[in-house]
Amino acid sequence: MERIGIQLLEAPVDRRGDPRALRYIVDHLPPGTLIRRHLLVVNKTARTQRIDLYAAAATLDEGRFRFGEGRTQNELSSWISLDRDRLDLPPGGQARVRATLDVPPPASKGERYAVIWASTKSPPKKSANVTQVHRVGVRVYLDIGIGGEPPSSFTIGEVVPARDAQGVPSVGIEVRNTGGRALDLGGTVSLSEGPAGTRAGPFDVIEGTTLGPGASGTVGVRFPRELANGPWKVDIALQSGTVRQTGTGRITFPDPGGVGEPSPLFGPLRTPWGILGSSLLAGLLVAGGLLVVTRRAHRRRRVDADTAP
Repeated sequence: MERIGIQLLEAPVDRRGDPRALRYIVDHLPPGTLIRRHLLVVNKTARTQRIDLYAAAATLDEGRFRFGEGRTQNELSSWISLDRDRLDLPPGGQARVRATLDVPPPASKGERYAVIWASTKSPPKKSANVTQVHRVGVRVYLDIGIGGEPPSSFTIGEVVPARDAQGVPSVGIEVRNTGGRALDLGGTVSLSEGPAGTRAGPFDVIEGTTLGPGASGTVGVRFPRELANGPWKVDIALQSGTVRQTGTGRITFPDPGGVGEPSPLFGPLRTPWGILGSSLLAGLLVAGGLLVVTRRAHRRRRVDADTAP
């Protein structure tokens, strides 16, 4: 699909091995610090585009990175200025933009979130007097504090198998952020030692789970409908940036519309949990399989087509 795009062009030297820092602005700064980052805006459409550029608020809520409405501001977005606030790009055109993050000396300790947006408006269609706004963005995760950066870490709890009413199997994996920075969780799940020694995967986890410091949530994975109930050995590998955790358990999928027995994981991350009980997770899975996860991810699709992956 033809569209506009925006991407980060650089990362701090000490973060170039971190995949998140190559995609987002992720940093730790003391109060009174000023940094600059360069971004590239591209027009991949077949017509000239007028592109507005601005920083706006973002928050973390219920395991998701939430965008503020329109140009809503917060403390971090008010610290961000751009050397250009509008571009007119021809088809295939591109331009560099410099973002300046100026942290005031009185800034308090803690992590803050924002998005640097590139936004266009499509002309109204003759059949409907509606103008659509399309925007893409680069997330900003900025931690403020004196001294070293808070560590990033997480633990994995139980894994709960389920099948929705249509027979699609899934698992929900309990995760707790035990560090001091937000986490964008990704990873894979593999199945082995199934009926007749069968194997399946690896399967990618559903993207979109972001946990703030101290927060707990669920990472989901969906499997092909024809997958047998099991039992299966499950191998889980989750990561956020350079932080990675793995574990192994055994699961059996239930019949359609049901939730199976939770399985503890064993290995480097054996972590019994008391914060997010299995009964709560099972209730969420019964309510709609992992559609709960995907439905929240799709809440990004409002009248504004927002994308800050």
